[in-house]
Amino acid sequence: MRFGLFLNEPKGPDALSKLRERVARGADEGFSSAWVSNIFGLDALTALAVVGSQVPGIELGTGVVPTYPRHPAALAQQALTVNAAVDGRLALGIGLSHQMVIEGMYGYSFDKPARHMREYLSVLMPLVRGEKASFEGETLKANIELSTPGTGNMPVLLAALAPRMLKLAGEVADGTVLWMTGPKTVAEHVVPAITEAARAAGRPAPRIVCTLPICVTDDVEAARAEASAKFAIYGHLPSYRAMLDREGVEGPGGVAMVGDEDAVAAQIEALAEIGVTDFVAAEYSRDGRTREFLKTLL
Repeated sequence: MRFGLFLNEPKGPDALSKLRERVARGADEGFSSAWVSNIFGLDALTALAVVGSQVPGIELGTGVVPTYPRHPAALAQQALTVNAAVDGRLALGIGLSHQMVIEGMYGYSFDKPARHMREYLSVLMPLVRGEKASFEGETLKANIELSTPGTGNMPVLLAALAPRMLKLAGEVADGTVLWMTGPKTVAEHVVPAITEAARAAGRPAPRIVCTLPICVTDDVEAARAEASAKFAIYGHLPSYRAMLDREGVEGPGGVAMVGDEDAVAAQIEALAEIGVTDFVAAEYSRDGRTREFLKTLL
C-alpha cells in the first residue's frame, strides 16, 4: 500500500507558495502522492501544473474535480496538459460534487447523476487515452479528437460511493478515490463492488485510494470530537451521510483514524489487508506527532 498526503486547501494571496511548500515537504519526506481538493479556492489542476513543474518525483492527485461545470473534452484537454507539465505524474480524480453545489450554486440540473457520469466517462476516457470520442447521449454529446500531449497512463479515479458509481469506477475508470468512508464500509461495500465490476469487464484490478482524517494522540475522545467538529459538513451531505450510516457511526469523528502510534498503525494495516491500494492521510493535528508517525511507515 502506498502512502499519500491530503493537503488542506491553502488560502490567501500566497496560496500557491504554501501549496508548493507542502508538496515539496511531502516529496522530501518520501510520500508517494499529494492530493488537493477543488472547492472554491485554487483551481486544483492549474495549481498542480504550477507546483508540479517545480517539485519533481511525487504523484499529484485531484480529490476531486467536479464534472458538471466542465465538458469532458475540455477537462480531458486540461488534464492532459497538466499531465505533460508534471512529466506524467497526474492522477485525475473526478466526482459529481453535491446537489447543493451543482444546482444551488452553479445552476445545473442534478437529475440522474449516475447517468451523467456514465455519459461523461464515455467522452473523457477515450480522449485521455489518445483516442477519438464520438458519443451522443441524453446529457452529453461529442465528436472530437485531441492532439494534446500527456496521453498514456494517467489514471482517472472516480469518487464513488453508491453501487452504480462503484460499478462505473471498476468497469470504465481506473479506480476510486474515497473520502469520509470508514474501514467497515470499504471492506464490505466498496472493495467487493468495484473489484467485481473490474473483473467482469476484463479490466485490471482497480486502484482504491482511501482518504481519511488522522490524528496520532493519547486523547482519543478529544481527537474524535475535534474531527466531528472540523469536518461537520460531511455529516450532512447525503452521499457521505449514507456512508457514515453504513459504517454505524454518528459523525466524521467516528471514521477518523485516532489513537497512539500502535493503534493507528493497526488501523492502517487493516486497510491494506482489505484491499486499499493507497492510504491518503488528512492530518488535522498540529503538534507534528502524526506526521512523524506517518514517516515511519514509508
